Amino acid sequence: MGLFHARGAKQGAKRIRSGHRVVLSFLLRVLPFLIFGEDVVHRFGALSDDRPELLAVDRLCGRLACVEYDTGARHAAESTRQAALSLATEADHAEVAGWAHERRAWFALTTGDYRGVIAAARAGAETAQHHGVAVQLAAQEAKAWARIGDRRQVEVALDKGRRLLEGMPYPENLDNHFVVDPAKFDFYAMDCYRLVGEDKLARTLADEVLRAGTDFDGTERSPMRNAEARVTLGVTAAREGDLEQALIMGERALEGDRQSVPSLIMTSRELAAEMRRRYSSEPAAQDYLARLHSLAEQKPGFMPR
Repeated sequence: MGLFHARGAKQGAKRIRSGHRVVLSFLLRVLPFLIFGEDVVHRFGALSDDRPELLAVDRLCGRLACVEYDTGARHAAESTRQAALSLATEADHAEVAGWAHERRAWFALTTGDYRGVIAAARAGAETAQHHGVAVQLAAQEAKAWARIGDRRQVEVALDKGRRLLEGMPYPENLDNHFVVDPAKFDFYAMDCYRLVGEDKLARTLADEVLRAGTDFDGTERSPMRNAEARVTLGVTAAREGDLEQALIMGERALEGDRQSVPSLIMTSRELAAEMRRRYSSEPAAQDYLARLHSLAEQKPGFMPR
């Protein structure tokens, strides 16, 4: 009976992937006309790295996969990612393929598959080494090494990302999710240094992330980055014995309307570990842990294996 269930599950997964591929193939043909108009599309002809509509479809796929993943539809998100990678491979489009590998790295990171992160990051970097996504892939690899506990490899990956970033022009549109600028790289480095216990450096970077992510009137331009920066400040405060400040930062991180729940749970778990280690008998710490546990239950499937 188990064999039939396994075969049925495989056939079902294959149908889902096939369905996603049909939808994305349709989008590849229709969306360009909606975005660019018929004259522009016809001027480009065959698929190539110069064809903007493929990038437009990839951006849509990326957003779709993120929404699916954030809402717990992990298999659907992976099917969307695989379909985008397949189209990129057929079109020989290195940048789109690189972003498909980057999504795989992020999925693996938030579920605790750190070796899978490294494999995906290296595959993507080999494919898209001359594109901005290579910077983000290096950062994802560094974050995985930090969670494994290999400080030397963290620095190797961060140095690789910095060198790539320095050789690229400064992005014109910092609101574009698919570009990496120095402020975003500081955000990734902050995560790594928090994990390897470089509290002073992690705190300095967290302050810089908050400064760069907040307008002069207090409006938050980068609420999800800011939330993780506050978790970092909470972790460093907890390690220094300041429970009150740790709780303030931890609670503020959970208050935002825009959240990447997988990433927020992943980083908040580190603050939770410090709370359990140092303040397990404190009622306020217990309340924070209960709230975090409730959030994790609402969005199942993101706790590391």
